[in-house]
Amino acid sequence: MAQRREKKAPPGKERRPIKKKTSILITESIDYIDYKDVNLLRRFMSERAKVRARRVTGNTQQQQVAVAKAIRVAREMALLPYSVRQVTQRSKGRRDRGDRGDRGDRGDREGELRDIPGPIRDEERPAAVDDANINEGALDQATIDQVENEFNGSDGASAPTEGDGE
Repeated sequence: MAQRREKKAPPGKERRPIKKKTSILITESIDYIDYKDVNLLRRFMSERAKVRARRVTGNTQQQQVAVAKAIRVAREMALLPYSVRQVTQRSKGRRDRGDRGDRGDRGDREGELRDIPGPIRDEERPAAVDDANINEGALDQATIDQVENEFNGSDGASAPTEGDGE
């Protein structure tokens, strides 16, 4: 079995006393924590909108309970976010894949495309097609007028349109 290492305590003269963290509430002499005081509450929240721990903020237990309660109410009133949208992307999967490469332990597949094609550049586009082929499926003006009249609820004989003669 593994043996446990015994930690040696540094001599009394070299040991620094642990400085107790003082709370923001004490330094600014704040007695009541208001849920509408968003600037104060944000100081007790991390960048990802999580409530900071007592050991980080230096709050007493009663102060921490009051801060957490105020943050909950402020979130309910939509003054503070429940979470912050993540801007940076995390890496996908594990980093240390060894000799397996991107395919894991499955190896390469025959006939698999390696490069995903990007957008087609102008020099790679085929030559322009003549106008006759492009307009083959186009509707003529009479068909368009007929559809518009059906859509508007008229039978086509009642009101002249822009294209009709005067």
